Amino acid sequence: MKNVFENLGIISDNLLHLSPKETFEICKMGAIIVDVREDFMIGYKKFAVPNVIYCPASNISETFNILFHNDYLIVADSVGIHSKEVAKFLVNKGFVNIANMAGGLVEWERDGLPLQVNLKEELSG
Repeated sequence: MKNVFENLGIISDNLLHLSPKETFEICKMGAIIVDVREDFMIGYKKFAVPNVIYCPASNISETFNILFHNDYLIVADSVGIHSKEVAKFLVNKGFVNIANMAGGLVEWERDGLPLQVNLKEELSG
């Protein structure tokens, strides 16, 4: 796979940050979204792309070994706060094809990108 991150996003704090639209286009080329939302948050709305791996941020130090170092990984969460920290963690563990999706699932939905919604799992309160 060619460098799918080339000429995309912005680099801040030595980390590539992609928009949801850029993320969606790169996913069509085989990149993987690493969804780091906690388990209780993923039942209602999910990224509707073929390649998503769930690794909650709270236990990323125990689960990151399921990821492959050569894959193009885009870390995402609800709004982009925890994903940035997880992306930095992965870079420190030797992953090189890492990006953070700015704005998280909130911006993904706002941009009208595909979601999988399970109304039975809607959170209230």
